Amino acid sequence: MAAGAATPGLFFAFAAMVLLVFASVSSPTWERISFLDASTGGATTHFGVFGYTGSQTRVGWFFPGTLGDSRINDDLFHNLTYVLILIPIGAGLSGLAVLFGLCGAAYHRAGTVFMTLLTALAFLVTLVVWVIEMVLFGIARHHMRDRGIDATWGNANWIVLGALVSLFLGFFASLCGSFGHYSRRRGAAY
Repeated sequence: MAAGAATPGLFFAFAAMVLLVFASVSSPTWERISFLDASTGGATTHFGVFGYTGSQTRVGWFFPGTLGDSRINDDLFHNLTYVLILIPIGAGLSGLAVLFGLCGAAYHRAGTVFMTLLTALAFLVTLVVWVIEMVLFGIARHHMRDRGIDATWGNANWIVLGALVSLFLGFFASLCGSFGHYSRRRGAAY
């Protein structure tokens, strides 16, 4: 085994990738994972990366007319829904970090160095999108509650936060792993 030092960073990058993939397939694809849940008239609408319950899957969407008002259906909020595409992009960057981490764990330090760089980039992308989605869905939740609609946070917010923490830990673990022992022993002459 060439690099046991790369293994913790590899684990955290893999965990972040899985969590970001779960968040990416949120509503309307997978109704159990959502960023915001709004109940009105006996029906619950779940909001996700690519739309909401009953909508077509697409990048960039407006809140439905029964739940959204003119303030959260303006161009600013519509453009912020486009930014949610950074969640699957963060998953892809984490996946690339895992591939380089496998290379680093199996053979060479360069794989661990590239894993460190990609984990840092995935962390920054995930940090930006987590802040934006918390603001987007937080304001939408506030507007819906002001109008008497029962709106609650969904579990995808915390899934993305878990991925963010995992990427943070993975960055530092892979950074330390970059300085690990990679050469094989030539003999037992210590």
